Amino acid sequence: MAKRRSAERGDTLLELLMAVAVMGIAVVAVTGGIAVSIRMSDVHRKQAQAGAYIRDFAEAVEKAVMATPSGYVPCAPAGTYDSYYTLPSSFTRPTPTPVKYWDGTTFGASCTADKGVQQLLLRIDSSDNRVSETLVVVIRKPCRSSIDYPLDAACS
Repeated sequence: MAKRRSAERGDTLLELLMAVAVMGIAVVAVTGGIAVSIRMSDVHRKQAQAGAYIRDFAEAVEKAVMATPSGYVPCAPAGTYDSYYTLPSSFTRPTPTPVKYWDGTTFGASCTADKGVQQLLLRIDSSDNRVSETLVVVIRKPCRSSIDYPLDAACS
């Protein structure tokens, strides 16, 4: 039997186990990084969608208020303007849209006499509750002076 040289010796079992353990840790780290990347990509996509939907909601309210004399509701209760925009099924409104009323100096929660200015807090959430978007919109009663729409006292 020929004697082996030290350069021809194979790897020991311990060395192979250590190499497999190091590779396993590396694979777990890479897989975890990919999972986080996928989740964050989903969150960013939903944030972009939520931003677009909340702006669409605000524009729908503005368009409805300007289009007809009944679009602006004096002393409107919460949720009055929600019907002006239908959200996609992947987003929800957590509560009816609250309305605050201008009293001449500040916006308040109670409406004694409508001065023609209201503040809406538009909010939508993703259905998985990962994303929420909020927008504050101030709407003003349109001032019209025609036969169909007599000039409102607050506009003069």
